[in-house]
Amino acid sequence: MTYETVIGLEIHAQLATKSKIFSSASTTYGASPNTQACAVDLGLPGVLPVLNEQVVRMAAKFGLAIGAKVAPRSVFARKNYFYPDLPKGYQISQYELPIVGSGEVQIEVDGEEKTIGVTRAHLEEDAGKSLHGDFQGLSGIDLNRAGTPLLEIVSEPDMRSPKEAVAYMKKMHSLVRYLEICDGNMQEGSFRCDANISMRPQGQKELGTRTELKNLNSFRFVERALDFEIERQIDVLESGAQVIQETRLYDADKNETRPMRTKEEANDYRYFPDPDLLPLIIEPEFLEEIKVELPELPDDKKHRFMQEYDLSLYDASVLTVRRELADYFEETLKASGSEANLCANWVRGDLTALLNKNNLDIIETKVTAAELAGLLRRITDKTISGKIAKKVFDAMWNGEGDADTIIEKRGLKQVTDIGAIENIVDEVLANNPKQLNDYRNGKEKLFGFFVGQVMKASKGKANPQQVNALLKKKL
Repeated sequence: MTYETVIGLEIHAQLATKSKIFSSASTTYGASPNTQACAVDLGLPGVLPVLNEQVVRMAAKFGLAIGAKVAPRSVFARKNYFYPDLPKGYQISQYELPIVGSGEVQIEVDGEEKTIGVTRAHLEEDAGKSLHGDFQGLSGIDLNRAGTPLLEIVSEPDMRSPKEAVAYMKKMHSLVRYLEICDGNMQEGSFRCDANISMRPQGQKELGTRTELKNLNSFRFVERALDFEIERQIDVLESGAQVIQETRLYDADKNETRPMRTKEEANDYRYFPDPDLLPLIIEPEFLEEIKVELPELPDDKKHRFMQEYDLSLYDASVLTVRRELADYFEETLKASGSEANLCANWVRGDLTALLNKNNLDIIETKVTAAELAGLLRRITDKTISGKIAKKVFDAMWNGEGDADTIIEKRGLKQVTDIGAIENIVDEVLANNPKQLNDYRNGKEKLFGFFVGQVMKASKGKANPQQVNALLKKKL
């Protein structure tokens, strides 16, 4: 039997506020355990939560960015469950009346665009963290994270493959960073997701029984975990058994999922409105303020790059994944006066390759936009060839100075004197009579051999276009 995969994601984005959602305690990452959990976070008797306005502003900004309705009235509820890292015995979340309603985003997989619906996005507080090492067989609890503001983004079950799920997650990752509402640091847990997945016979409308994969914090793990779970569920169904609705954990070392607990239903949590928090009322004027703050969004920027700079869909997509990368590209382009495609090739290619190799972010680049622009000007005015430019770029990355300084110091100026190049061409042809005879007898692939010999003899400084033209004429 052929099965169809149905996937929905619940993305948890930690909002980039300096203080927690209901208290003034710090959200700074990496502090000593239990040094950033105040009386409100711990739920001590007599304390009252006070909503952080910046949290509301960030959630509303996200809602506007996905074309969703931002609710004029939303309500916080208590989600009751007992777990060691939940000090109050309940989590403050939103249930029936979330702050952000339904919206949508566009993803692209294998050159095809697809619309993925967003069911809702709601605000909630994070729990603490259980620690399982160096406690003599016991577990420790760090409550620094308790009360950290989260925006939970719930998708429709619109994804049909792990690739689509990864594309959707990457799109959301890009969006929250563009909006500057989340730093997107997956290693620190600032951006993670739970994946709901089920299988159904091809053509069936009714959804199958789903499992939930918890706390996936990398794109690679999302794809691998879903791939495994698809195979596991198909094996269960093919054996004649039923998939059990449950929560499962992904073990990256063993590349497998394993049961964590039976999946709870909403009524298991006994939701009810939090009596300590008034309904959240958002006035139209507040939303108008936020609309003015919205940046140019990734899709809008991508389409503008294609129209304004005549970039390919691929180049525009890569350059607009990060707001900072897109800004770097435009700054370089304007300062260099070069062709957009030349600039795109260098930013997307050589620069990105070195950033990845050195595990650096674009904001940590060792070659500024102004410095790269200086290099591109020397390529455009033919002072150096593209091949020599790569050597210059490496030297710039290693701190040897700007492009002009390195070109002058190393004597890398391109030879454009037609007479000098012609002398080298004549010398190469004279020194390779056999290859010359073979070429003239039909072995035209030897043309590349002659180009290589001329470039070698000129130490890479001869203008490649002039070399090609002269060789064609002489041969």
